[in-house]
Amino acid sequence: MNQRSVAKRPDAVMVVGGAGFLGSHIVDRLLSENSRVDVVDDLSSGSLSNLAAARSSSTEGALRIHTLDVTIPEFVDVVRLRRPEVMYVTSLLTPTLRDSAGCTKSYAIAVAVFEAAVQAKVGKVIVTLPAAVLYGDVPTRELPIKEDRERRPVGLSGVTANAIIELCESYRRDHGIEFTVLALPTVYGPRQQMNNNVVSAFMAARASLNEPTIFGDGKQTRDFLFVDDAADAASRACAKGGGLVLHIGTGQQTSIKDLWQVIGQGLTATTAVKPAHSLQRFALSASRARLHLGWSSWTTLADGLDRMSPEKN
Repeated sequence: MNQRSVAKRPDAVMVVGGAGFLGSHIVDRLLSENSRVDVVDDLSSGSLSNLAAARSSSTEGALRIHTLDVTIPEFVDVVRLRRPEVMYVTSLLTPTLRDSAGCTKSYAIAVAVFEAAVQAKVGKVIVTLPAAVLYGDVPTRELPIKEDRERRPVGLSGVTANAIIELCESYRRDHGIEFTVLALPTVYGPRQQMNNNVVSAFMAARASLNEPTIFGDGKQTRDFLFVDDAADAASRACAKGGGLVLHIGTGQQTSIKDLWQVIGQGLTATTAVKPAHSLQRFALSASRARLHLGWSSWTTLADGLDRMSPEKN
């Protein structure tokens, strides 16, 4: 382990993208564990409303919010001033950042965070990335996917995700900055924007009594992970999992058709031609996360969807 890595739960943490869907849940978790949390977010896709609970419940001085683009020089000054022990980057290759401009921005954000970490002597950077773009379709017999599987990046977002992993490895090797990459499946839960992914799109369709669109025959499968489970893994990665890419999934496959049957409660859906390169089957093995983080998912899909119902929010 390199001398600047974090061996205990940090007192000071910075969350880049902390006003976003996943980032805000990680902020909530870290505050509940008595960490001092700085949020850095330019609010291009995040919202301060996602931090309403954190702002109202945190003790004085425990939460600071910086409305800032991390790619500008002033970001380094903020990191130096606040001196976090660990930095999270939760804003890379989100659903709104998977076109060419979004991929370019995501890589620039990753570089800016690691450069700031070097200059401010930050011990560790934790990065969240979408796992599906790293592997593409795999044979059914090889599901759920383990980390030792060869990566076959899909499209520009896959190439970018793989390049960000290589960037993490480079800064660890050349500058002693520890890292953990959390490769995530389809994360869902409260605070999701409409059409953020298939779960939020289906929930919005049910709320408005509109028919959602199911592409293809709906038999394609996904691994659905509740956001609190993802935040738990992120919290554990503060002091564990150094130098690793870890799959944070349930290992369970649920078809899109079955997902709509649960959410739609008898409502119909329209169909459309499945886009090219759309995955047919997907799930992640969490065996390495169990070993290195002591983590496994605990929220069932039924329970997670129930917690997203309007009356629960």
